[in-house]
Parts: sequence; C-alpha cells; structure tokens
Amino acid sequence: MNDSPSRVSPASDPATVSDPAAPGPVPLDRRALLGAAGLLAAVPLLPAPPAAAAPDPAADARAVRRALDAVTADTMGGLAVFVAPGPDPYSRAQGTPRREPGAIEAKVPAFLVDALDRFLPFPDQIAVPLIRALAQGAGTLRLPGAAGGDAPGAAVGRVDAGLRRLLDNDATIPLSGVVALLLNVQAVRVHPASVAGPFTAPFARLPYARKARVFHLLEGPDPALVGTLDRRLPEPLRGSVSGLLRFLAGTLLEVTALGAYSEWAVFDPATRRLTGRPVGWQVSGYTPSIDGWDEYRGYYQGRRKVTG
Repeated sequence: MNDSPSRVSPASDPATVSDPAAPGPVPLDRRALLGAAGLLAAVPLLPAPPAAAAPDPAADARAVRRALDAVTADTMGGLAVFVAPGPDPYSRAQGTPRREPGAIEAKVPAFLVDALDRFLPFPDQIAVPLIRALAQGAGTLRLPGAAGGDAPGAAVGRVDAGLRRLLDNDATIPLSGVVALLLNVQAVRVHPASVAGPFTAPFARLPYARKARVFHLLEGPDPALVGTLDRRLPEPLRGSVSGLLRFLAGTLLEVTALGAYSEWAVFDPATRRLTGRPVGWQVSGYTPSIDGWDEYRGYYQGRRKVTG
C-alpha cells in the first residue's frame, strides 16, 4: 500500500493550516455526523495537553487523521467482503462467511486504499468539496444520535475542530477517506443501529442486504443526500451530484472485484514475480501455463469439418 498517497503532500500537514476558532459546544447534528463517520474513535487518541495549557489544534487534527485512517481501513474491509466474502470477521459480520479465501486474504482493503488514492480518476477539486458539503449539511440528513454519548463535550469539540481543520486544506484527506466517510454516513442512515458495534466503521457492521441498500441509494435516487450535497457544492459542480455518486458507487464495486481476483497481493514489483498463489487463482481453480493446454477434442458429435 502506498504510504504517501498522491492526494497528501508534505505541505498539507495540518500544522500548516491556520488555526480554527477554539472549539465550543458541538451541535447535536455535528456530533451525530462524527459518530456516523466513526470519527469519535479519535477521542481516546487526543493528546493530553500540559497542565494549564490549551490543547494543540495541530496535534488534535493529527489524532483525527489517525482515526480516519483506522475507520478507512475498517470500511474497506467491509466493502471488500461485500464483493468477495471469505472466512474472516468482516464476512461473518455481514452474514456471508465462506470456507475458501476471499478479499481479506487477497489484501483487498490495502489494494482499495492504494487504488483510490493513486489511480481512480476522481479529481481532488471534487472529492474534498463533496465531503465538506456533507459535513456542513449533516443536520438535513437526520442522522441518529452518536454512539459514545458519554464522551466529554470538550473532547468531542476538539475532534470536531480537528475535522474542520483537515477540511480546510483540499490536499489533506485522500479519496479513500472521503469514500469511507460517505459509506459510513449512508450506512447509519440505512441502519441506525450500525452507529455502534464491532469494528470502528458503521459500514463494516452492516449485514449484506443493508450494504446493498447503501449502494442502491448511491446509484439511484436519494433526494436527501443529493439535495444536501448539491446545495453546498461550489460552482460548476452543482447539479452533478447524482452522476458523481453513481460513478463512484459503480467504480467501487468494479475495483474491489479487480483487487480480489488480481495478483496484486503477491506480486513483488522488485523481482516482477509472484511470491505465492493468488487468492483469485485458488478460488477459480486457475492454473497458469505459458505453453497453454492441449484441450482440443475434435468437432462436436464427431463432425469432421465446418462451413461458413
């Protein structure tokens, strides 16, 4: 997996962004958004400030970024098994465990992060404004109350300020993180109980049919989501939300299948050789041969030639 995605540059470190206002009380809709996105996982990651000192906004933003990375990994795990389940905990959680290896064994979550952050043709100038619009319009989506309701208000305020700080810089959040936030918010809208449970990502907690419902909403009409995003996107992006979401949803499923049946997990770029047998080969029974196989059996039903 690429450790330095193209959408993140040294200049995008949160410390280089001007400090937002000191965090105050977090509105219920913002707290619900943080819970739906899985970002309240950042609360225990917040550094304790020295005695009598104010929290460090840049350090808080880095804690939120670490939480986002963890949520993204969990979300990609839930997405990977939606396409290619196996004997892993994510597949068991969605109710479709299988004996043969699947996407987790094929390292598809890492493949997805790498593909989304480096190769998917989804422009930076669209990705972050999309998630910024989602954050600004959380109140219109009627998200359920967040899990972790006992988290101190001051800590939640620091997480909220850290997220705002990240969103101040278009290059800070890679596309995989944007996709994770979008899938998790939709997951909580489809199944409010997914706001709490195993894993850090609500999408990973969903059963199979409800994951399908998330993609149905992304690919089809969802007036609440489309309206929320469309009203807050800058020109000339307004009016294009439905098409963008449909493209993104379809591409996610296609790229996931590609990763599950490719040699990516066992391909060594240095030697240009495979280090093991790919999961896709195991599942499909594929046996490679550079010389091919002598499978010719003659014409059907004993025929000796064909015409036309």
